[in-house]
Amino acid sequence: MDTTAIVRRQTAERTRDTLQRLVTERDVWLSTAHPDHGPHQVPLWFLWDGQAVWMCTSASSATARNVRKEPRVRLALPDTFDVVLIQGEAECFPDQEVPEDAAEAFAGKFGWDPRVEEASFLYVRVVPKTVRAWRGEPELRGRVIMRDGTWGATM
Repeated sequence: MDTTAIVRRQTAERTRDTLQRLVTERDVWLSTAHPDHGPHQVPLWFLWDGQAVWMCTSASSATARNVRKEPRVRLALPDTFDVVLIQGEAECFPDQEVPEDAAEAFAGKFGWDPRVEEASFLYVRVVPKTVRAWRGEPELRGRVIMRDGTWGATM
């Protein structure tokens, strides 16, 4: 891969680009782990509310079981060149206990409201603690744009 044409972005630009992607993208890979069964990864729809990532999964899924036992998770936007990795802790909300504004925003983005389904669903909220973003090898240095929940540069 030719990386010489990549112009290295400063932290503020990476942060702006990452926040824009969090608003506009639809899918995220959620990685969880179970103490006995090991890692588990699944693609889910997601909503960024400006502070946290919201996802929804079946209440009986391996993902739901895992985040209840081990809330530390990693999220990845589905692009191997324009990488965004998020680490945080999952907070779980049964579909009938999710905050109204989050559920309405999720339903508005996707045209699907898990609260009205016959099966039970679990909303998963992840507030980022660490965010890494890079485009190709020239941006590996300085890829951490959020550390301990604080963005690295003002936008």
